[in-house]
Amino acid sequence: MEITFFQALWFLLIFVLIGGYFILDGFDLGVGVLSPFVAKNDEERAIARMSIGPVWDGNEVWLLTAGGALFAAFPAAYATTFSGFYLAVMLVLFGLIIRAVSLEFSAADPSWGKLWNAFFFVGSLLPALLLGVAVGNIYAGIPMDAAGNYSGVPLLGLITPFTLLCGLLGLAMFLAQGATWLALKAPKPSDLQARVAGLRLPLQVAALLLFVAVSVAGHFFVQPAMDPALGIVRWIVAALTVGTLVASLVFAVKNSSDAGAFLLQSASAFFLVMLLAASMFPNLVVASADSVGPSLTAMNAASGDYTLMWMTVITCVGLPLVLAYHVIVYRTYRGRVDTAALHY
Repeated sequence: MEITFFQALWFLLIFVLIGGYFILDGFDLGVGVLSPFVAKNDEERAIARMSIGPVWDGNEVWLLTAGGALFAAFPAAYATTFSGFYLAVMLVLFGLIIRAVSLEFSAADPSWGKLWNAFFFVGSLLPALLLGVAVGNIYAGIPMDAAGNYSGVPLLGLITPFTLLCGLLGLAMFLAQGATWLALKAPKPSDLQARVAGLRLPLQVAALLLFVAVSVAGHFFVQPAMDPALGIVRWIVAALTVGTLVASLVFAVKNSSDAGAFLLQSASAFFLVMLLAASMFPNLVVASADSVGPSLTAMNAASGDYTLMWMTVITCVGLPLVLAYHVIVYRTYRGRVDTAALHY
């Protein structure tokens, strides 16, 4: 079955949306997971929350948009992943909900501060870990019946050494994102800023080592069927992923530019998602060897080209508005956190 232009376009756009979420909500989740370990008092915990307070809800929209786009463009893949990963999806949503509650209530009700801090940590950790596990499953393959439904054990059947390794890679990338963002936003000089700036190097080294481990495990143990026509693309994107990670390490060692370290770390996160796209194309959900049904691809899981065409038109109108919103918000709240505004 030949792939059409709109099927290929929306395959790419789905991963672009995931990449946008990986960058933007990635540092939100990273800050939340790091906060109990780097913030030593109420003021530093308030700075951590304030660093993401004006932007976290807009960043989270990218995940909703990716899910909505998957539903409209590739409904069969949406049905398989969201039903098969139901318990994992519920845990991710539970985490996002309690994280939002903690951010909104921490300043309004400080008497429950320990509870809100715990919610902030747990609500960030669950999505940061489970999203990587989910990606590992769709890459390595899941058991499916003839109708394309997940036929494995709920939740526990999704956890294998390889998928757990993918989850740890995602978590390490989120932590590195959070450390570079908090180093960029925390008041300077301050103990908090020095603390998170010192964490950038070990977290980025951990992310690089886990990337190598996942790549080796994927090549020798998972051995996915990759499109040979995209071989050169995969090598280029892999080189860009490693190159930006190494460059961010250099910035961390020299401590020359907090903004440069954050931008390079963000670029490496985006290239990692693009490497996943190039490695999976045209598969959206890979069927494991014991599956009855075939893998779900951009061809057999897609909506009609007419639907995809109108989705493209709507995207051309809506995406510039979303990007303009982000530019306005990030420009409005640029600079480091002002400790005088922590009551907000």
